[in-house]
Amino acid sequence: MKDVVVVIGPGQIGQAIARRLGAGRHLLLADRRRENAEAAAGILEDAGHTVSVATVDVAARAAVQALVETATGLGEVVGLVHAAGVSPSQAPPATILQVDLYGTALVLEAFGGVIARGGAGVVIASQSGHRLPPLTVEQNRALATTPVEALLDLPFLQPGQVRDSLHAYQLSKRGNALRVMAEAVRWGRRGARINAISPGIIMTPLAREELSGPRGEGYRRMIAASAAGRAGTPDEVASLAALLMGAEGAFITGSDVLMDGGVTAAYWYGERPPQ
Repeated sequence: MKDVVVVIGPGQIGQAIARRLGAGRHLLLADRRRENAEAAAGILEDAGHTVSVATVDVAARAAVQALVETATGLGEVVGLVHAAGVSPSQAPPATILQVDLYGTALVLEAFGGVIARGGAGVVIASQSGHRLPPLTVEQNRALATTPVEALLDLPFLQPGQVRDSLHAYQLSKRGNALRVMAEAVRWGRRGARINAISPGIIMTPLAREELSGPRGEGYRRMIAASAAGRAGTPDEVASLAALLMGAEGAFITGSDVLMDGGVTAAYWYGERPPQ
């Protein structure tokens, strides 16, 4: 049996990371829609990788546990790439919190119980978590350490406190980074590592759709104001993931790496109009 790398959400970013990590390993691609996983599997199989597919709803404990059992049945789980989620334009606040916040915490908990010694994982978060104003120390700790099944009961995540879908998304992505830091302690006891990547605007089919939608003008302004002056590519995210999950990243765990071409820097510290 080969070492197994699980990729949850095998879109363009998930596939790019899989290509970097998959040689000589068994890739298990999981998506809420089986046809998405099968399409990605076909591309990776044509490139010479060994691939299996599964369906998973990351917001359902039974489904995540079933995925864990599938993965461990294939071999030793040495890698986890969690790239599934919904954007502010795709879902209402409650769904975003359920999938992006609760779902990520659930996946980290479940796979943290089976990850192999020397294994590593990466969560794809977002620059949006860095655009949220600071939370209190108590709120940070709550997002990081509240038991998974109590996470959505936190007072500041209730409908009257979460303003809209973007706010829910920002809270979720901030929570992802904090959860990764806390989980790094538990994963470390198994000799494994977990990190997050917070990408900016990465050119995927979803990003192209967003750029032509109601939020498009805002995204174009962000790109224009950034130091890089362009969007990123899935392969650039994969290069960072390969570092974080490989031997050269062995001293990195519990970290959240912002890679957005300078969008966040411009948001917080860009040119200001004269006072």
